[in-house]
Amino acid sequence: MKEIHVTKNEEGYKLKKICMNYLDKAPASFIYKMLRKKNIVLNDKKADGNETLRVGDSVKLYLSDETIAGFKSEKMERLTGAEKTGELDIIYEDENYIFCNKPVNMLSQKAKKDDVSINEIIISYLLESGSVTEESLSTFRPSVVNRLDRNTSGIILASKTPAGARILSEVIRSRAAKKYYLACVPGKAKKLGHYKAYLSKDEKKNIVTISDKPSKTASLIETEVSLEKYVSRFDVSLLRIELITGKSHQIRSHLAYLGMPIIGDIKYGDKSVNKKFKESHKINSQMLFAYEITFPLKDSLDNDVFTDDYDNLSGKTFSAKPPKAFQFVING
Repeated sequence: MKEIHVTKNEEGYKLKKICMNYLDKAPASFIYKMLRKKNIVLNDKKADGNETLRVGDSVKLYLSDETIAGFKSEKMERLTGAEKTGELDIIYEDENYIFCNKPVNMLSQKAKKDDVSINEIIISYLLESGSVTEESLSTFRPSVVNRLDRNTSGIILASKTPAGARILSEVIRSRAAKKYYLACVPGKAKKLGHYKAYLSKDEKKNIVTISDKPSKTASLIETEVSLEKYVSRFDVSLLRIELITGKSHQIRSHLAYLGMPIIGDIKYGDKSVNKKFKESHKINSQMLFAYEITFPLKDSLDNDVFTDDYDNLSGKTFSAKPPKAFQFVING
């Protein structure tokens, strides 16, 4: 017999979801059969799987160790040395959320098994701090909810609980929060204001194209561009970007389309400009930084997802410290 004690890490999930997460190799039909036969019970009572779990609930699986082992994969991969020793620049943390400042040249999430990502470093930190255990990772695994390109630094939002995951996912999906970026482009920026365009992505090549004309395969994008500072010494404009829609590579490709390629962007940037700044100022990464996010007031949101677990974020603004390359340019 195996007993799962419901903690904040599992609260809000349906019973069937927890069982499917725990016995992740078992078909749904097996879970429902065990519920019907009372081999899986909630608080020692028969359940149908649709019950919403609360802290303190008890889920008992009257199954043999062999059956559990056969239906349960080893999800907790061993963390590499780099992930264990990786330092987090934590912007904010509470029982539901952890926001970090992702450095350049780090993935948001793993692309391959051997990758080192900030997601895995966050999990390592939470294990070390005692916020999660290897056992709790079987039922819920904390995860980042927004992704930044490997070469884009800045704010990463991650959930520590199912409630946090639902809230952050809805914030991102509904575009309820305001997200701001800083970008460095060559020359004195002339195209400032609110711009709309249409973005198409080639999934195989992982590259997007921008057009001012709609098409069946294109998505409407909106980007707000304002001038934060012009640095005459370097002939560089520091732009403040509000990401209104959130499509893949949107800021990089849209600015390039507007004639303002981001310095250091090897995919959409200007090769000669990138070479100049690499040789003269050792700029080796794209100058794009996710620096601020503002969450809307709870009272302005008409969605049952935003429970008391949202209170700590309501109306708050969180900012990250720009990397040294940005500070060098900003300070002239």
